[in-house]
Amino acid sequence: MNAMRLLLVNPSNPIVSIVRLGESRWNRYRVWQPLSLMALAGLTPPEWEVTLLDENISVPHYDEMRPPDLVGITAFTSQAPRAYEVAAHFRRLGVPVVMGGIHATMCLDEVTRHVDSVVTGEADAVWPQVLADAAGGRIKARYDGGLADMGAVRPARHDLLTGDYAFGAIQTTRGCPMNCTFCSVTAFNGTRYRQRSIPDVVREFASIREKRVLVVDDNLIGTRADHIERAKDLFRALAAANLGKEWVAQATINIADDEELLTLAARAGCAGVFIGFESPTAEGLSEVGKRFNLLKGRNLAASVARIQRHHILVVGSFIIGLDVDTPGIGRRTAEAAREYGVDNLNALFLTPLPGTQLWDQMNADDRIILDTFPHDWQYYTLTFPVARFAHLTQDQAIEEMLSCDRHFYALPRILGRALMSVWHRRQPLIALFGGLSYRRNLALNQEACARLSRMCAERNAERNAERQTEPAIRIPVESAQPAFSRL
Repeated sequence: MNAMRLLLVNPSNPIVSIVRLGESRWNRYRVWQPLSLMALAGLTPPEWEVTLLDENISVPHYDEMRPPDLVGITAFTSQAPRAYEVAAHFRRLGVPVVMGGIHATMCLDEVTRHVDSVVTGEADAVWPQVLADAAGGRIKARYDGGLADMGAVRPARHDLLTGDYAFGAIQTTRGCPMNCTFCSVTAFNGTRYRQRSIPDVVREFASIREKRVLVVDDNLIGTRADHIERAKDLFRALAAANLGKEWVAQATINIADDEELLTLAARAGCAGVFIGFESPTAEGLSEVGKRFNLLKGRNLAASVARIQRHHILVVGSFIIGLDVDTPGIGRRTAEAAREYGVDNLNALFLTPLPGTQLWDQMNADDRIILDTFPHDWQYYTLTFPVARFAHLTQDQAIEEMLSCDRHFYALPRILGRALMSVWHRRQPLIALFGGLSYRRNLALNQEACARLSRMCAERNAERNAERQTEPAIRIPVESAQPAFSRL
């Protein structure tokens, strides 16, 4: 019997330049491997021949490919329009398409219209059944994986990718207890902090070919004492294995509170941490549900310095567009990042993603500007202003973001931070290339936002013209379906 052929696709987003290697070789430091598809491949039985395509590396000529027996697609919200294009191509050929991931879970009704089957939640428990049903020609319209038993999580297939990635990828925990209003992690992975077996993690780490690795956990160290102890045990095991890997991870600022934790992380190969500072003000942190950063009267600059003393880079993430933000917030954010002493700054627009508390509130208040779905999902990258802000117009918000990036990523400041990284032995090349990559994309981001502003202005003009020609009395059509069904 011939092997069944499975094609797994990570769709690109054509309007995003920072993940296209053709735009800049520096972008390879900002392209992450599609770990969820690699994990599905790890769950796939040997009788299936698996091919994994990452469109962020290159978009293949699907017309020239031999049709597979099944196509699996995962997508963040911003990838959904392209995911539907890929799905449509294969469905025209009679190939069934299954889609999963966070957007499929949060927008089930929409996704169902574009694919043959949808997997909601974490796919680990149901993926073997999906494949068995597909092989038997009886694939169901929906499978619900819920929250996986971490003991059943299998190592990802790191051998399937041939692209030029600067970082490998691995996941050691799922779930985040923070429950920030803008984040969909808790809706998808839950608030309970779940850990994989440490020996399994170490074995998978060893199978990654890249020297540098991104640990994709939403919060590697957790928030409770038992979470911290588990992180220490993991770091001890990685250090003992002596794999020669350097890795970066997402963590909360409490990583700075435990010197033993930092020492062990550094010994295990930790080269950098992404930390969500979110806002330079206490009011902003309260708005997004992250007063955790201010517990115990924390001095953020001192916390960052303690992390850096262990030769660990700190990348700070901030949000622009909060209800408390007023003109000048871009410069204030850049100055806060400089005061904290972070090595790189990642500023993003407040974006209502489906499944979040923020989406529910902004949708109820009619504050979502880009609402022609599914087309407009491509702008939900966190790098475009897709909603109406309290004290900033769309154009003002764009200018605040540009002001923030211009201030923080001025060339002398990039070089100064890189020199400091050399002095303190904190990954100077990553600090330099990361900063230059952000700076290189400033002009591209400005052009993309300008196109967005023009598109929104044209839409508003069209809608105003339509309203002027509408009759004074309209008969409601009760059977009309909304463009987007919120779950």
